[in-house]
Amino acid sequence: MRMRRRAWRVVVSALLAAVCAGALAPVVFPALSTGGAVALDTEATRARQQAERLGVPSPDLFLAVSQRTGDERETRVRDGTTAVMEKLAGQRDVKTVWSAQTTGDTWLRSKDGRTQLVAVRLQGTDKERKQMAPDVVAAARSAAPRMRVEPSGEVWANREIDETIARDLIRAELLAAPVLFIVLVFAYGSVVSALLPVIVAALAIGCTIPVLGLLAQVTDVSRVAVNAASAIGFGLAVDYSLFLMARVREETARGADLHTALAAARRSSGRSVAFSAAAVTVCLASALLVPVPMLRALSLAGMTVTVLAALVALTVLPACLRLLGPRAQTWDPLARWRRAHTGDVSRFWHRTASTVTARPLLAGGLAVLLLALLALPFTRTQLGVVDERTLPSSAPAAAAAERVRAEFTAPPERLLTVVVTGPRATDGAPAYGDRLARVQGITGVRVMRAAPSGEAVVLLAATSAAPGTPEAHIAVREVRQTPAPGSVAVGGRAAEVVDTEGAVLAALPWCLFLLAVGLLALLGAFTRAVVAPLKALIVAAASLGASLGALVVLFQDGHGSAVLGHFTATGTLDASTLLFVLFIALALSVDYEVFLLGRIREEYDRCGDNRCGDNRTSIIEGVARTGRLMTSAAAAVAISTAAMATSHVALLKFIGVGVALGALVDAVLVRGVLVPAVMAALGPVNWWAPARIRSPLLITTPVKKGGS
Repeated sequence: MRMRRRAWRVVVSALLAAVCAGALAPVVFPALSTGGAVALDTEATRARQQAERLGVPSPDLFLAVSQRTGDERETRVRDGTTAVMEKLAGQRDVKTVWSAQTTGDTWLRSKDGRTQLVAVRLQGTDKERKQMAPDVVAAARSAAPRMRVEPSGEVWANREIDETIARDLIRAELLAAPVLFIVLVFAYGSVVSALLPVIVAALAIGCTIPVLGLLAQVTDVSRVAVNAASAIGFGLAVDYSLFLMARVREETARGADLHTALAAARRSSGRSVAFSAAAVTVCLASALLVPVPMLRALSLAGMTVTVLAALVALTVLPACLRLLGPRAQTWDPLARWRRAHTGDVSRFWHRTASTVTARPLLAGGLAVLLLALLALPFTRTQLGVVDERTLPSSAPAAAAAERVRAEFTAPPERLLTVVVTGPRATDGAPAYGDRLARVQGITGVRVMRAAPSGEAVVLLAATSAAPGTPEAHIAVREVRQTPAPGSVAVGGRAAEVVDTEGAVLAALPWCLFLLAVGLLALLGAFTRAVVAPLKALIVAAASLGASLGALVVLFQDGHGSAVLGHFTATGTLDASTLLFVLFIALALSVDYEVFLLGRIREEYDRCGDNRCGDNRTSIIEGVARTGRLMTSAAAAVAISTAAMATSHVALLKFIGVGVALGALVDAVLVRGVLVPAVMAALGPVNWWAPARIRSPLLITTPVKKGGS
């Protein structure tokens, strides 16, 4: 009775937490952002800040003004542009506004003169600018009702991405929910049992959202992070619930009562859940070293939902099982099939493991060859930064930006902001501009503004190549290396891409080092061995390469566009989302490794000196007893994340497909073939450790041998 009262307290507390989270959710979403794909504290960001102080701000919004009808005379376009300028100059949300008519800058006039760009710098923070943008656009259109006013630019694109993500999140969840529930019914063999991981996931995800809202008060948290947290949280909740409930069922099948079965599940699968959550958190925490706000937001969201999923699975799930008792197994549509054919061991995975471990070098070699072939495209990865092209080409923001690229000599995204400071900056600016004009890939240079002191000047240099391309990288490097009459800081979109790539590559070795140290420590403590953790990291790296290679083919090369809903292939992969997929795929790999190693080690320790106590038998038993669970868990992760591929935002497609591929490749090919082959080839060396740290894992009641 006391245990039931405690279980009721846990369930009621969880319900109260869910109510509070639901009440806070509407307040949280407006605090979230979309940007943050550019690295912080780089030369490009410093150049932007210096130029703004000198009176050359970076526009937040561009308004392309043209005639609605076919009669596109330049005089009418000029009149319309003047009306828009006058209207916006009086708007309190507008910090400054300019066009070709006020600056004489012909780059703000289209090649045929029939369209003019009005550049707008808004007041406030990034979030406030995004909220102001619709009112500013409406004011511009009201000022020139007979003209066509098409908005584009970073703020407008981010706003449209926000709105699209909000719609796509609901659709993805509605699509994934019924499919996931069917998978869960097959995995658990009971409708009631299948509902329990859904409850765990809902609690974990629901409580994650208010936490992200709190974090958004002190740092940028992207809306993409909510989508990623929802998909990953659901997958991990199913994963943790599946292993805990399977162990409870296994213990009760041996004749243990519910209290004993729950205690045994906590000691075995519960321990694995705790180590798995710690390993996933370590993987994502290492990504915080990369100075890209979007990646940090994704990592924080993943860490939060992982910890909460493990906490709910270890507290609320046992409480629900205790209160439901035998009713947790009721309403089983597969009861007849399960009674006739299921048991503790999967026949398919038992046969697979037996075949692989019989000839480990051959099986392992073939698996490594296949993974290497899949990983080959990853060697030509080209990093970039997300922009409006992550939207469909038909989206207004993307279509307007594409029109600007086609009709203007120097589209805004291809301009480099060059700030020169020093005693000779102003005097030497003309000659310096001439030198820049001769740089490969530079099509024109303009001296924009000089400081009254003569010690600072701002120039704009137009490039012929789009940001993120090798040609743009070369142009940025050459401009930075060109002799100047003072200190130089180069900004602009192309420079931001170069600096973000450099920041990511500079931080990556430290990320990987800390990740490896953390995972080796965790896996070493979990297995009480030295070799097995090293093997786990090497195998995880092979699994990662295969998944990332497939992503290069699908997204960078664009071969997945026809299958995944016609997105725009930019020839690059966004640096922050690529790293996030890398770390979360590694985290899932370690997650599955923890459960597999834990069961193999348990079988190895359980048998001791008995005849069953050899390494190969332990591997076969471990794979046979976890194979079905891992494939079911991987299927749940794949379905929940692959639903993001239905989004109209290519960024979400990339995350969803990347995580789904990583989960499936790792659970099936790596855990089912490569890991058993490597462990069979290593033999007892797997479990070698210095005597002072070697100790058997806690085990439960003896296992009944049986097949199904």
